[in-house]
Order: sequence, then C-alpha cells, then structure tokens
Amino acid sequence: MVDWSVLWWVVVETGVEVKKVDSQGRLILPADWREAEVGESRELYVVKRKGYLKIVAKRRVDLTEDFDRVELGVGVVGRWKDFEKRFCEVGE
Repeated sequence: MVDWSVLWWVVVETGVEVKKVDSQGRLILPADWREAEVGESRELYVVKRKGYLKIVAKRRVDLTEDFDRVELGVGVVGRWKDFEKRFCEVGE
C-alpha cells in the first residue's frame, strides 16, 4: 500500500509529479511552471536521452548584459602603455 503522506512530501520537496500521457503521446505541463518559466514564447527545448526526457524553457538571452564589464586582472588604467605592460604580464 502507498503511504500518501510520504508521496505528498516527495512531490512538494522535489517538484516530482506523476503525469499520464494520452494516446497521442501528449502530457500536460503544470500551469504554475508554464506561467513562470515558459511565458509568452511558448517554446521549449526537449532533450531526448536514453530513459528520460528533459524539458527546458527556451529563453531569450540578453548578450548585452555583460558588454560593459570585462575582468582583465589589472587595476585602474591611467596610461595605455602601462595597461599593455600589465596586461601582457598577467597573460604570461
């Protein structure tokens, strides 16, 4: 016999849910996950592996987010020649 209290704890703690697949192979994704992760794009990546599927929400990545930040391993640069010298020393 199944101990439902233990099963409920597993679902709450790990986010695991048992879902049925219809005759055409479709399943229903949890509404709260769809709203939080998928959003307006309504596109997912389905990664097929032996024994399981991994479903990941497709997101638009903002590549400009880090354009103004580059860590070069040197402090503040006053003169370009000093920067080149320190940069070359760090790279070696």
